[in-house]
Amino acid sequence: QVQLVESGGGLVQAGGSLRLSCVVSGQSLNYYSMGWFRQALGKGREYVASISRFDTTHYEDSVKGRFTISRDNPSNTVYLRMNSLKPDDAATYYCAARFGGVSYRPEDFDSWGQGTQVTVSS
Repeated sequence: QVQLVESGGGLVQAGGSLRLSCVVSGQSLNYYSMGWFRQALGKGREYVASISRFDTTHYEDSVKGRFTISRDNPSNTVYLRMNSLKPDDAATYYCAARFGGVSYRPEDFDSWGQGTQVTVSS
């Protein structure tokens, strides 16, 4: 397993932008597909975006065109660029790693970070 540490969350006005980072340690990021999930108060964990070992990306419909997931294998870092933020995007965002192929289901991921809070004011 790997260890994941997220950062970059904060308070932003609606329409604003944030970039979340997830630093992976313990093994090379090359072997892992990565995902971002979020959980709002009183709701379940929700898939946001994923990126495969080969840089294939996929997004949940509500964030398509606004969010961009990317990875930098040499620095073992995954990013989530979030533009045009809406109040509905407010949640704790979690980075997750899956050894091998990509998935969109939280139960398929092996390792999780502690989360970073995103708050969007209207």
